[in-house]
Amino acid sequence: MGCWILNEKLSVLLLLVWLGLNFYLFIDTFHWYEDKDAYIYTRIMLGSTLAWARASATCLNFNCMLILLPVSRNLISFLRGASIVMRRQLDKTITFHKMVAYGIAVNATIHIVAHLINIERYHSSQSKEAGELRNKLSGLGKSPNESYLNPIRTYETNTTGELLNTIAGVTGVVITVALILIMTSSTELIRRSCYEVFWYTHHLFVVFFIGLIIHGTGQLVRGQTPQSLLLHNVTYCKDHYLEWENATQCPVPQFSGNKPVAWKWVLSPMVLYICERIVRFWRFQQEVVITKVVMHSSGVLELHMKKRDFKMGPGQYIFLQCPSVSQLEWHPFTLTSAPEEDFFSVHIRVAGDWTAALFKAFGAEEKAFKELWMLPRVAVDGPYGSATTDVFHYRVSVCIAAGIGVTPFASILKSVWYKCCNPNTVLALQKVYFYWICRDPSAFEWFADLLSHLETKMAEKGKNDFLSYHIFLTGWDESQATHIALHYDDKMDVITGLRQKTCYGRPNWDNEFKQLAENHPSNSIGVFFCGPKTLSKILQKTCNSYSSVDPRGVQFHYNKESF
Repeated sequence: MGCWILNEKLSVLLLLVWLGLNFYLFIDTFHWYEDKDAYIYTRIMLGSTLAWARASATCLNFNCMLILLPVSRNLISFLRGASIVMRRQLDKTITFHKMVAYGIAVNATIHIVAHLINIERYHSSQSKEAGELRNKLSGLGKSPNESYLNPIRTYETNTTGELLNTIAGVTGVVITVALILIMTSSTELIRRSCYEVFWYTHHLFVVFFIGLIIHGTGQLVRGQTPQSLLLHNVTYCKDHYLEWENATQCPVPQFSGNKPVAWKWVLSPMVLYICERIVRFWRFQQEVVITKVVMHSSGVLELHMKKRDFKMGPGQYIFLQCPSVSQLEWHPFTLTSAPEEDFFSVHIRVAGDWTAALFKAFGAEEKAFKELWMLPRVAVDGPYGSATTDVFHYRVSVCIAAGIGVTPFASILKSVWYKCCNPNTVLALQKVYFYWICRDPSAFEWFADLLSHLETKMAEKGKNDFLSYHIFLTGWDESQATHIALHYDDKMDVITGLRQKTCYGRPNWDNEFKQLAENHPSNSIGVFFCGPKTLSKILQKTCNSYSSVDPRGVQFHYNKESF
């Protein structure tokens, strides 16, 4: 636990600040509506659910203010470049986005339930059993010089129908439906199996925010006006309601709704996000030239592209769109090229309807690619920074990939190779450990060449100890096993063609991290991972377990690739 806090102290601090602000806003607003004289008569009708509804609304506005910031990619990219200290936190923006979304869901639920109770209490205030004061308050607004407090005008009124005739009611339903669709389509199952459903429903946020801004204009909850409070002594008059029409110290109270405030909370982030979308649209218009297309036997499509003024860093990613496949969808892909190359590239594996359609558009299914001039147009947004770009900031870095998750490390290892070729480059990075776990031997095809070049270059430069790589094969059939056994004593590995032999099965992470800790007892080691969530949790737990509580000891800093 101590190691986890030491590694994640800034994340824990930010989480506590966010929770603290939510609790403060909720409690402060709750007490304001519980104690304010302007709402004494409203509380007589509604009780404490008035404060519950208003407090949750304030927290809802606060979280809606935050929800767009983590997905403003250009803003995050700018902040990432400007602040080294905050980089690891900025790599967790999607986690923060989800956390804020949960905050919105919780507060929206409280707000909805509280208002449903409020509507029922408004309705019951019109009944004879409610008592004389509540009846008196519910009857206000029938005369020309009176303003109403109870929006349900008679006991016979159908509350559902009446609610749906109000701005607050209609927008409330729209906001709720949009939020439910957004939240349910964001589950891991739907995102993995039907990404398009997730992508399209997520854009209901436009409807959500428009509804949120309009919602407050309905002014469903009303309180006594400041002028009325000066003339009408609530403390005295609430007990002498029979004298309201006659006593000068108790004129009929006047009521009005609160002015809408949601727009004040969300205006700035909405303007910022609109600017973000304008930048993305401008990038969409820029021409992208496809210079090379390769279909690997492992079922991976490799695209080489060029774009004017495109500047990237190792390990960064882009968003790719193909208008002939979809006019709206953008999908993230890690760049596999190095900044030193005169093109940028991505490796794409079929993992859904969109990637399958892209393969078909490029003729990959027929194994006969079209001429370059016949290829469909693609648009590129980015590049954007990610966790793996920090590999060069540590003296010792551990890169772990599973399956196609190897793509960000292709860029990094290429960049290492180019830097080693340049005698003028001074690297802070002194040691790289690379682990790749893969179930299909054919998947090694396109990456093995890079490792072979790197292996040769390191040997020429006398840096054999700079890179230690460990490749693990987790799936094979009987014929492959026989072939492996026959060539086990060969100088080169039978699977990859490398000097380093392939391991079979899964790595024992406890043994690996124990060895790393022994080899580098007083170092801060960056651990970078791209792959499935289950393995990510294991690695994060292992990093925390083997980090020393003593700041002078070994520290494993875990970084996960996320889009």
